[in-house]
Amino acid sequence: MSIKKEITIYDLAKELNYSPSTISRALNDHKSISKKTVQRIKNAAEEMGYRPNTLAAGLRNNKSKTIGISISRINRPFMSSLISGIEEAARNAGYNVIISQSDDKYKNELSNTKALYDSRISGLIVSLSMETSDYKHFNQFIDQGIPVVFVDRVPASLNSYKVVIDNYSAGYSATKHLIEQGCKRIAHFAGAQHRNVYEERKKGYVDALKEHGLPVEKELIKYFKTLSFEEGRKTTAKLMALPNPPDGIFSANDTAAVSAIIYAKSMGIKVPEDLAIIGFNDDPISSIVDPALSTVSHPAAKMGEISAKRILEHSRANYDKTISEVTILNTELIIRDSSNRAKALLKSKKSRQPKT
Repeated sequence: MSIKKEITIYDLAKELNYSPSTISRALNDHKSISKKTVQRIKNAAEEMGYRPNTLAAGLRNNKSKTIGISISRINRPFMSSLISGIEEAARNAGYNVIISQSDDKYKNELSNTKALYDSRISGLIVSLSMETSDYKHFNQFIDQGIPVVFVDRVPASLNSYKVVIDNYSAGYSATKHLIEQGCKRIAHFAGAQHRNVYEERKKGYVDALKEHGLPVEKELIKYFKTLSFEEGRKTTAKLMALPNPPDGIFSANDTAAVSAIIYAKSMGIKVPEDLAIIGFNDDPISSIVDPALSTVSHPAAKMGEISAKRILEHSRANYDKTISEVTILNTELIIRDSSNRAKALLKSKKSRQPKT
């Protein structure tokens, strides 16, 4: 079977007896072409199967009405919500998006950003990989006036737009909640400390302990590579094998927190009575696991929307290389059964009352 020929504006011009320039202007809704002619040409283009070559147009104009996205892992619920927010804002403005994932590896982020740069994107939205500590690969965008927006995982040393949450306050509130539930030895599942989000969540945890008269014990602070499910399970096993195990865990993400619940239950450790647990992100799994996981909401879609709008604002204006604007969004503590000792105690009392 032969491959069907791609329809061009020259084919449309020949079919409709117009010049190629008239066809081009009509397809771009140019004011010099009457509405009747525009509609006729667009109808014919649709019938003949014409597709506009946006890449070629981008090469001519040195921009492509495309936003590049570089994230760690697409399969993380936070990242998929972030992308949804970006895509909706971009689509409403007539922009497309190109998505790349680094799998939390610096070398992948490096090659991904080069490919995006070569695609002549109009702007770049980045959530840094766990390994990234050198940010030189973003200079090529900034030097060419291509706006870069860092979201969630952001560099401290680079002038750019940044969209983040108040990770410190969130970490403080999560730890304070466990303290209010009666926890005295609270462990922390910490992410890589060169990443702003995990460093600030840990600071909030430490300050909450200090301000409530509890010691900061190094053996209870565990540093993870990726905060994976398997890391969470192994770390929970080690913590609960201590002579004096923790009675609470604040995890810097939900994945490791859920693995802590599952391990505890498998060992006959009651959650939250013996071990109260709170996570971070409000991933869908947090409300499915039993008991449901207390967590901190993360407004991912809103962060994506704001990031895209920053790009769109400056695709129509001069981009200032020296700009350093940070947007900080609030979070919300979501209390569920995995940390709610007061509710568990009340339920236990009711179950012990004799039936009348």
